[in-house]
Amino acid sequence: MTDKVPVWAARLRARRRFELWSQKDLVRELVETAAAKGVRLPQRASLLRMLKEWESGRRRPQDPYPVLLSRIFRMSEDELFSEGLLPGEREPRPAERTPAHVAALPVERSRHVAPELVDYFRLQLLSHYAADAFLGPRHLIGPVASQYRTITELAGQADGEVRRELLRLGAGYAAFAGWLYQDSGVADHAEAWLNLNLEMAHRAEDVQLVAHALTNKAMLATDLGDAATVIDLTGAVLADPRPLMNKTRILALQQAAHGYALAADRARCDALLDEAATLADQLEDDDRMWGNACRTPNYVEIQRATCYGRLGLTSGALTLWDQILPAMPPSARRDIGVFLARQAAALAAVPDPEWATVVVREAMAHLHRIGSVRQRAALREIPARMGAWADSTQGRVMTEMLAGALSRSPDARR
Repeated sequence: MTDKVPVWAARLRARRRFELWSQKDLVRELVETAAAKGVRLPQRASLLRMLKEWESGRRRPQDPYPVLLSRIFRMSEDELFSEGLLPGEREPRPAERTPAHVAALPVERSRHVAPELVDYFRLQLLSHYAADAFLGPRHLIGPVASQYRTITELAGQADGEVRRELLRLGAGYAAFAGWLYQDSGVADHAEAWLNLNLEMAHRAEDVQLVAHALTNKAMLATDLGDAATVIDLTGAVLADPRPLMNKTRILALQQAAHGYALAADRARCDALLDEAATLADQLEDDDRMWGNACRTPNYVEIQRATCYGRLGLTSGALTLWDQILPAMPPSARRDIGVFLARQAAALAAVPDPEWATVVVREAMAHLHRIGSVRQRAALREIPARMGAWADSTQGRVMTEMLAGALSRSPDARR
């Protein structure tokens, strides 16, 4: 942004990026919002050209666009097109944004909501899960949030078991949206969605979902480095394990282990992972879509390798990564990128500069395709772990390779 760009134009661009939308994504939102209001717009190619002119400040939006944009960004026209503030204007807090994420459940019930819609949205969520491994978060947040709103509207109209199933699905969509924002590095939005996840799980009166929702919140706290919160939340889940499925327990146990790794308590960390490993061969058959990552090969050892990295046990972490990475399916692009970055951080500390450089190059290829903030965070650890070899020729090569990734913010993935 230069000084010649008007504040309103810079804000328009910033708000789009805050939502993790490309310009095409915002054009889609314009078309859908206009259609809902009965407003006809030009072709999308024309809208895209107009949006580029608005964001550069070359043209100011004219009717009906200010109204549509204000509705999309949940701001008044005066706020969106003000010439004041920026840079440094405060982003809305999660509580201020939550009403846009969740439609209030209507009081008036319709006579019938087709049970087939439950299966429809279930299949949609399964498809989103599959796409996440290839696309990363940016392309999925919009569709997932939109479908969540539809599900909550339908739940407000439904009765009996259909209503409960829709509430369960709503919890699943909210959890997935929280994960997408977490993987994008937007912690405030992730927290807001995970709060909705917990609320919907309680409304569905589903003990397993409530436990899973608490574990999801603990996972976000792990990424934020908050050991006490991780330990408290997972402790609440595991206080009485009797009603829990083994899948639910494994997820809570491994997340608790991450909390103790953050607290530098290896003994407790290993004990929790060992307990999770004993349950991994005793997983029940179930049709619940969430939490099935624990069914993947080497799941507990992946968590152990990550915990060992946090604990500074680099040799142990490397031994595990050497076993884990060759067994990863090629479709798990984002996870492979994250694991490679964690392996490279351990190699940097051993030190093994030559092999660390090779692994970082491979990790960077995944970063450019998917753009996971979790992977970028692991890469950021490498310079601090290079130690004496940071000033060597190999160290300078590594520093130059990492410079681009480390200088880019999550919002720069466009």
